[in-house]
This record gives sequence, structure tokens and C-alpha cells, in this order.
Amino acid sequence: MKSRFLEKAFAWSADEGSMEDTLGFLLDVGRQIGRRPVLIPTDDLGTILLDEHANVLKERFLFPQQPQGLGRSLSNKKEMYYLCKRMDVPTPEAAFPMSREDVVDYVRDAAFPVVMKGIDAWSHYGTLRETGMDRVLILKSTSELLESYGKLEAAGSPDVLLQEYIPGGPESVWMFNGYFDEGSNCLLGYTGQKIRQHPPYTGFTTLGQCVDNETVENVTKRFMKELGYRGTLDIGYRYDARDGKYKLLDVNPRMGGTFRLFVGENGMDVARALYLDLTGQKVDDSPVRPGRRWVVENYDLFSSIAYARDGRLKFGSWVRSLRDVQEGAWFAADDLAPARLVLFSSIGKCFVLLAKGPLLRWLSASQRWLSSRGRI
Repeated sequence: MKSRFLEKAFAWSADEGSMEDTLGFLLDVGRQIGRRPVLIPTDDLGTILLDEHANVLKERFLFPQQPQGLGRSLSNKKEMYYLCKRMDVPTPEAAFPMSREDVVDYVRDAAFPVVMKGIDAWSHYGTLRETGMDRVLILKSTSELLESYGKLEAAGSPDVLLQEYIPGGPESVWMFNGYFDEGSNCLLGYTGQKIRQHPPYTGFTTLGQCVDNETVENVTKRFMKELGYRGTLDIGYRYDARDGKYKLLDVNPRMGGTFRLFVGENGMDVARALYLDLTGQKVDDSPVRPGRRWVVENYDLFSSIAYARDGRLKFGSWVRSLRDVQEGAWFAADDLAPARLVLFSSIGKCFVLLAKGPLLRWLSASQRWLSSRGRI
């Protein structure tokens, strides 16, 4: 990645090396810098690395030190599920099949659709790459479930959970983004909603909005306090209208990809909060502007086309959804290099969409929409 704010990068592919190799690389980076920089994990591997090797890494880096094993437990959906049950945090019901026979037993009483996802996201990625399957699947029948499980089983250990599906649209999907200090006190915490996702309906946020939700905030703060959690946190819930509860879906015990959605009026976000706290400086909490929106430009376009193809998004609604966007993931007027890189890498996918037809139909609809308003 190029940016005028990036002075130097240390590149390493964790996929190609062992955990010991990655640890050695990080320690070498720390020695090259010559002082204790702040180390911020942004994926599950980084979280587990810090969790298991904190005593070694703390000699070269500053980072929040979790109770031993907590980072791995929260990254593992099976362990997270039982933590929720033990601490009375609402979460969708789930099963953890060990074989095809277990899946057959499960479907006898299952209510479809059913959600299938990996228990341990990092170890699950390799299997997904072999099968070409999405990380999260919403399966509508017994045959779909058995077929999908069979593909994963053929590629290796399935390592999946089968989760109760909670009905609802984008308005039911909630997020909490925060930072917890050494005493597990929340120094900064914001809530918001996913408006669009990639892949559509099940993936990461491509368009998000800040919305206050005291219930989500209070449940999260209590849960993290009881666990003794420290550091940045990205956590997702879904509101279940059937019983009126917000149910925890996923915990990312690290900085999440949507962290720049949640920015206080004073510019504070979780990365700044972590840095200030670890370096002995004051973290000034600040309210976020209600309705603030943030977009991942390229992926939101791809997902918007899919939503339009499904009849869930009209061109006029898409335009209105972008009116309150305060910040993009890639575009910044004072640093255009990241946006240029993403633009060039996305051109090929746009041509594929053109060839398939949906984009042409959407562009035609946009022309009619503009014409009806005298814009063209």
C-alpha cells in the first residue's frame, strides 16, 4: 500500500511462514526501530500471536496484555459461544458437528435457514480457499447444508458451527467499537449499524452508520469487564425481534476494519485511544455525530449492484444512502495514492459485472432516475 503518510513498511506474509518465523520477524522489526513501538493486531493471527507470545513480544513492543488465553478464546466461535452462555450474554443457539452423521442428527430438529461458519476463522480460511466457498453461508434446506458440509469435509477438517438464523434486515445488525484500559474500563465506546455488507447480507461492513444503542453498549461493557478484557474491540450483534434481545454474533478482540466509522467529534478513534493510553497520555472521550456514515468505496459498489439485482436497492435509494458519508476507506483529498491503487485493481471486476448484465441495467435505471428529475 502506498501513502504519503507511510514512511516505511516491513512486509511479511504470515501465510507462508510458521508462527515462530512470524514471531522472529516481528522481534527483528522491533530491534530495527530501536524503541518500543505500539503493536496493534488487525486480524485473528495477530491476536493469537500476541495472546500466546506476549511475554516475548513485550520486550520490544507496547500492547495491551490480555489474561492468558482470552484472545484465542474470543477468536474461536465455539469457545466464545460457551463464554456467552456462562456469563448470560444472549447469543444465537449453535451446534458444533464433528461428522456428517452429526449434521444429519442436527437437521432432524433444525429450523431453516441455518447459518454455517468457521469456528476458528484462521484455520478455516485454507479450506475455504480450496472450495471457493464464502466464509458465512445461509443455507435454506437439508440438501444445501449436507452438500456444503460435504465440500468442506472433502477439503479437510470442516471445523464449522451451525447457528440459528435470526431474521431481519440491515436495521437489525449492530456493532460496538471500543477501547478498554488495563482495568477493563471502557475509555472509548461507540455503537452503529451495518447498512450494506460484502459479501451481501453476511460479510464485512461496506456502508456503516453511527447510531446510539445503550443496550448494546451496556451488554458489551459488562461482558468485557467480567472477562478482564483489555485493548481495542470490534463486536457484532443482531436484534432478534422474536424475543426483543440483542444477540452476540462475533467478537473481534482487536481493531476491526470499520474502526474509522467510529470517530468522535474531537477526532478520537480506538487506534488513537490505544496509543494515548499505552504511552501514558489522557484519552479524551468525545461523542460521535449521530448519523455519521463511512463507506468502503469499491466493495460497496460491488455489493450495491448485488442488492439491486435482488430487487432490494433502487438507484435513488443508493444515492440517498451516501448523502451522510463523512469518510471513505480509501479516498482522502490529501492522500490520493490509496484510492488510485484501489481504483485500478477494481476495474477488472467492473468489466466482469458489465459482462454479466446487472451493472448495465443499473446504469440504465440511474439514467432514467436522473432524467425524471431534470438532471440530464
